[in-house]
Amino acid sequence: MSKLLVAALAVFSDLVMVYVLDLVGTHLRGEVRSLDGGADLVRQWTEAVLRCSLLCSVFYWSDVRGQLMKRWVMAHCFITPVYETGRLTLLGIWPLEKFAMWLVGSVAAALGCLFWETLLPESNGESSSKEKKQKARVLFMRVIRFYRPDYLFLITASVFLALAVLCEMFIPLYTGKLIDILQTKYSWDTFLSTIILLTFFSFGSSFSAGCRGGLFTCAIGSFICRVKHRFFSCLLKQDIGFFETTKTGDITCRLSTDTNLMAEAVALNVNVLLRTLIKTLGMLYLMFNLSWKLTVLTLMETPLTGLLQNIYDTHYQSLSKKVQDSIARANDAAGEAVSGIRTVKSFNAKQSEKGRYDERLMDTHNIKTQRDTVRAVYLLVRRLIELGVKVAMLYYGRLFITYGQMTTGNLVSFILYHSDLADNIRTLIYIFGDMLNSVGAAGKVFEYLDRKPEVSTDGTLEPEELKGHISFQNITFSYPTRPDRNVLKDFSLELKPGKMTALVGISGGGKSTCVSLLQRFYQPQHGHVLLDGQPLQNYQHKYLHSKIVAVGQEPVLFSGTIRDNIAYGLLDCSIKRIEDAARKANAHEFICQLPKGYDTDVGERGSLLGSSQKQRIAIARALIRQPQVILLDEITSFLDPKSEQTVQQALANCPNQTLLVIAHRLKTIDKADQIVVIDQGVIVEQGSHQELMEKEGYYYKMKEKLFTENNSNS
Repeated sequence: MSKLLVAALAVFSDLVMVYVLDLVGTHLRGEVRSLDGGADLVRQWTEAVLRCSLLCSVFYWSDVRGQLMKRWVMAHCFITPVYETGRLTLLGIWPLEKFAMWLVGSVAAALGCLFWETLLPESNGESSSKEKKQKARVLFMRVIRFYRPDYLFLITASVFLALAVLCEMFIPLYTGKLIDILQTKYSWDTFLSTIILLTFFSFGSSFSAGCRGGLFTCAIGSFICRVKHRFFSCLLKQDIGFFETTKTGDITCRLSTDTNLMAEAVALNVNVLLRTLIKTLGMLYLMFNLSWKLTVLTLMETPLTGLLQNIYDTHYQSLSKKVQDSIARANDAAGEAVSGIRTVKSFNAKQSEKGRYDERLMDTHNIKTQRDTVRAVYLLVRRLIELGVKVAMLYYGRLFITYGQMTTGNLVSFILYHSDLADNIRTLIYIFGDMLNSVGAAGKVFEYLDRKPEVSTDGTLEPEELKGHISFQNITFSYPTRPDRNVLKDFSLELKPGKMTALVGISGGGKSTCVSLLQRFYQPQHGHVLLDGQPLQNYQHKYLHSKIVAVGQEPVLFSGTIRDNIAYGLLDCSIKRIEDAARKANAHEFICQLPKGYDTDVGERGSLLGSSQKQRIAIARALIRQPQVILLDEITSFLDPKSEQTVQQALANCPNQTLLVIAHRLKTIDKADQIVVIDQGVIVEQGSHQELMEKEGYYYKMKEKLFTENNSNS
């Protein structure tokens, strides 16, 4: 209540000062109401300064402060002299009646400040705004550096851009001259020279614009190809935990959409920015030469358009980001359903998946509707502003022609320039928001490019001889998706060279986790995994994965031939090595029976082969590397007895290799040198099959459950 009283007192004091100053000025000049335009303008600016000082003093001593109050005081005091300056400069019309002008200024200032405070609140603070601008500037420079191989394209395109703009600027000017020539006494020479120049500028503009567009397109294509290659390379370097915590739809959206927006952030937007800026400056110069008064009038549209564009960009970019995220979620839902189509059909969950996808699509549709509504309102208001400025321009243009201040041809040229000028100013205002949006997309891509894998691959150790002695020392581990649940707890185990170790236990005990840690898919939170006495992270990444290979229960094959899948990751691998590995895995016989033999296409994810055939090819892919450590995760689950016996015989022919086997068949592990029983991440028992049976402990009691149920891997 006290603030309202202070505000009322300030407004009343301001009104009293306005009349006191007006009476003083009138008395000194000896006039009643009207004053000379220039002197009255000086008086109004003086009044504005005095009134601003008075109001600021009242609010300061009354402890009524704030950004809203400061804006109102500044706008309220200075809106009248600013308006009068523009009006008198343009047309020299006498001021309005004093009270009417004061009332109009007060209402306009109040509405303007309310509008400002409602739509542009300063909730983030100046420091936050500066940080965002600095971050956008840094990202923009990084994108420019990515364009370094394409600098020649960009520079040449910029030259053609300048030529196209310069030629295009003179077309309206010479169009107006043609009209003036036809309206006055006809001169063939003047008419012909004007036509020739108009044709020359038209052809030069079209030719240069075509060259500019082609060169910028080449630069964009080269950039997109390069950044996608870099992005995909960075993805392949990430640890498994990254892919478990990151949605596939997010990754594909960044790879397909955001990389394109990155390219447009520089090549396309800078192209438009430079073209529009050069053209705008040139047109303003020519428009001032045609009529500086009309130019000042038309420029009044700029601040209104700028404010409107700023409001629009803020809301539109926010909704666009929500649309991108929504599309990523929809893509993720579709990708999960397609990749697991067998499970979907098996459980008759087609309607459920369809409903889930439809729900994601509806979310995307609703957000797009909001975004399009914002755009529709923006276009409506913008065109109303354009209409008002055009009506005023035509009205005063007719007056200037009547008074002989410009010709009809000049007015036509001015109108043509103005139509382009309005579009160019809007483009200049819009392009900054669009560049910010594109740089935002670049920031998302750079997040992936800058991400360092949690599992280090910087090891350099490459010994010529490797025994294959493995030791788990006090390992404690939890998955990134379940950090509160320890899968392994103070786990210690030793795998000796030339020995076969079998891991058994119920599902979820931690067996497959041991295999994942040996492959360096994850980094344990505590403890170390040693290979010949050295931590795994000390070994060179490629060397380590050539010495330690794994074959899973459901091996993954890639689209291509059987030859390519067996030699996967190996360069210049001979067909003899491929066939030898296939024979060891008992795969050579069925491969030779196929129509194209080793050149047979396996289909997507090996869909054209049976489960047993895929598993034998995966085993051959492991054996061809002649590894020192072999990890077998339930590999014989789909093999017939003959194939299983052949594979086991092939593994038995490698006496110096370290074998780690996970199996649920007693026949697979009963000959293991060491059987380790794991339950809840802890070793319960270990020893040979005979030793564990003689103990009649956990292994003995759980034998039938462990080796008769088709348990899933842990």
